[in-house]
Amino acid sequence: MMPYEKFVAWQVAHELALEIYRVTDHWPKEERFGLTIQLWRASLSAPTNIAEGAAKRGNREFRRFLDIALGSLSEVSYLLRFSRDRGLLTPGSWLELETLRNRSGQLTWRLYRSVSRATQEVTKS
Repeated sequence: MMPYEKFVAWQVAHELALEIYRVTDHWPKEERFGLTIQLWRASLSAPTNIAEGAAKRGNREFRRFLDIALGSLSEVSYLLRFSRDRGLLTPGSWLELETLRNRSGQLTWRLYRSVSRATQEVTKS
């Protein structure tokens, strides 16, 4: 097991990316080089940054990568909303993905806060 795999935040972000790929496999081909790719990149960015940050030396760097992951999850939220409003996602599919995205964001935020506290404790010592 790689070090990042132990983080529930990574596990849920990974699940979200897989679900987004599954859902977008059926989207129109004309969306392939626009919205679809943007959504794929944003959804992959969250687990990728958690994984990369976990491999860095020190909590300060890890926190920076978690911050990027949080930004990517926010981007995913908007892209999912846009996809729903554009008629590419049903309201039910959107709710399922947005719920998973929200859970991923909450877990990543908790991990960020935990790493931040650990950084502060090391700085105080």
